[in-house]
Amino acid sequence: MDARIPVFFAEARDDSVNTGWLVEDAAVAPWAAAEAGHVLGCACCVARSPVAEALGRLFRARATGEVAFFTRLGIVPGDAAGEQAVRAALVNDGLASACYRLEP
Repeated sequence: MDARIPVFFAEARDDSVNTGWLVEDAAVAPWAAAEAGHVLGCACCVARSPVAEALGRLFRARATGEVAFFTRLGIVPGDAAGEQAVRAALVNDGLASACYRLEP
């Protein structure tokens, strides 16, 4: 059994029940990287992509009740590059790939 949250791509957000949404918005500034006092390259300080950071924050918000609990996640990318960035995060980022999986 795969308990990760399934992710799917959509052209627009809708009101699907138990679905969270991550919508790419070009008007929003890129996420700033946090600085920490660890050795460069350690597992906790390796730079993560903006998409991976957003996925991590969304998972944490779901776990703490800051957002409504959802059982699947819809992604509305701004363009093909946005979709590729999400796919890359789901493959290459340890936290994102542990929490989410692409729907077949």
